[in-house]
Amino acid sequence: MNEQAIPINQKELEEIRRRCETATPGPWKSFIEGRDHTSGSSFIMTGSGPNRGEDIELSGATAADQDFIAHARQDIPRLLNEIDILRRQLGVAQ
Repeated sequence: MNEQAIPINQKELEEIRRRCETATPGPWKSFIEGRDHTSGSSFIMTGSGPNRGEDIELSGATAADQDFIAHARQDIPRLLNEIDILRRQLGVAQ
């Protein structure tokens, strides 16, 4: 059985949730030089307004990699919430 076919246990979900909760708050947005702006480097903007954090600059990442990383800040909490909803509906202990 490959690793992706093994169900995620509650401990693993809590570890993922902890990583999300301790990361720089979102939203995160990917800015790719030449696609989203015309000068400077590609970066991920963290937070917005008064909650704006430090920009993240990656070395060696493709535009798709950077977009994935930036979106993960919003996507993973949503996926965790969906898992919680589905597990409650299925009566799976949490």
